[in-house]
Amino acid sequence: MKTASHTTPRPILAVTMGDPAGIGPEIIVKTFAQPRIWKWCAPLVVGSPTLAERTAHALHIPTKVVSVQEYPLQDGRNIFRRGLLPVLDPLEKPLGRFRKAQASAISGDASVRYIHKAVQLAQTGAVDGIVTAPINKKAIHLAGHLYPGHTEMLAALTRTKEFGMMILGGPLKILFVTTHVAIRSLSQSITTTNVLRAIRLADSGLRRLFRMRQPRIGVAGLNPHAGENGLFGDEEQQAITPAIRRARTSGIRCTGPHPADTLFGKAVRGEFDGIVAMYHDQGLVALKTVAFGHCVNITVGLPFIRTSVDHGTAYDIVGKGKADPTSLIEAIELAAQLSVEKGSS
Repeated sequence: MKTASHTTPRPILAVTMGDPAGIGPEIIVKTFAQPRIWKWCAPLVVGSPTLAERTAHALHIPTKVVSVQEYPLQDGRNIFRRGLLPVLDPLEKPLGRFRKAQASAISGDASVRYIHKAVQLAQTGAVDGIVTAPINKKAIHLAGHLYPGHTEMLAALTRTKEFGMMILGGPLKILFVTTHVAIRSLSQSITTTNVLRAIRLADSGLRRLFRMRQPRIGVAGLNPHAGENGLFGDEEQQAITPAIRRARTSGIRCTGPHPADTLFGKAVRGEFDGIVAMYHDQGLVALKTVAFGHCVNITVGLPFIRTSVDHGTAYDIVGKGKADPTSLIEAIELAAQLSVEKGSS
């Protein structure tokens, strides 16, 4: 990837607005009213300038929204200044009418097109990384974009074959073997190939993104007591243990399968640098217990840095001014930090 062309030493981050009907516009406006954000990065919001302006007005936040037609700019303007909120709208026509707090094809399609534009900017080197506000899966499906989620969409757009979702919160860094898979289908997805891929992604992510020379990785079991030698299921014996052995043969420092009810506590106490969890809630229950509202999602394996909030569109509080921007602030801080470190390596 090319290096972004800077008029500022700060990394330039494309921040997607997410679902316009959700809390994305609110948390973005609240986030960039924080002075510290402007010390970390130069933000370029990809979304609706009109919606950003209306949201700032409703929240009584004195932000001047600057509509950007294309980026990089050709006129030499400095749009990365505190008090301004540069917003690039990739839609051919202004965002159509939609109902707040309700999934619709209009808002779903817009959220996907915001992501497409951010990916284009990152792939051409116009920005140093991407930070994404939440999308709504029902809305994007109504619009005909049949992705399971953000992570899978980004992988498809970049033609990335090996990718994974790593979520950070407090002392925990967890990469998932499966993400958006129904529990009844879970066992079919716990294969040696999938577990080994997750272990490798966890190892490479911890090394590449967090500069760990030989990270210690704990691999969770799927069943209670990690199967108890086949008494409560054989996924550990048939898939997880063989994957761990193969990973260790290749030089990865990993152990397991560990019973999940003790593994996360050990990681909190510093015995592991990262964890490989078998499924969505196995890891997220622990994460959100120790770091609710402060978790950050990283997609490992993409050709650029991408972080995200770890919460949804929160339709139930849209328009009430109650949305907490903390997770977005944390995601931006991490993306900025990783971008600086990548640029200096």
